Amino acid sequence: MRSFQLAGINPGQFESLFDCSDAELHARNIRRVRADADFGFPCRVCLEDARVGDELLLLSFQHQPAAGPYRATGPIYVRKGARFKVMPAGQVPPYVSRRQMSLRAYAADDLMVAAEVVEGSEVAAHLTLMFADPNIRYVHLHNARRGCFSCAALPLWNQET
Repeated sequence: MRSFQLAGINPGQFESLFDCSDAELHARNIRRVRADADFGFPCRVCLEDARVGDELLLLSFQHQPAAGPYRATGPIYVRKGARFKVMPAGQVPPYVSRRQMSLRAYAADDLMVAAEVVEGSEVAAHLTLMFADPNIRYVHLHNARRGCFSCAALPLWNQET
């Protein structure tokens, strides 16, 4: 049986941006923000919601770099000092389980072959079902309401079966 694993985005590409002035960021279409709530500022590196007062960057990120019709960019938050996180197999982080999510499954040719909109509490079950199809190479999770890229899910072979 195939399980899955969620992974954040590598923070290395963002770290130097926090040293830029607000004017420099603005020229690059990036905004520095402070979280004013403990919900609503999900960091795509550490897979957690930022806490009140945390500094973040809001920027456009190419989450689907494949050359083809599904190539895509979208807004993401990155928290200052965030550490790259990979979730344990079969688990979703709380910031996913508390939101309605869009799951977009892609084949090896980077074409979308399945999609579902589910409550966050149902994400793990739906990912398990999606990865039962051997043609699905990866799944992108998006926040369903605003459409922002959340994280990627990759298939894993469950060692217990």
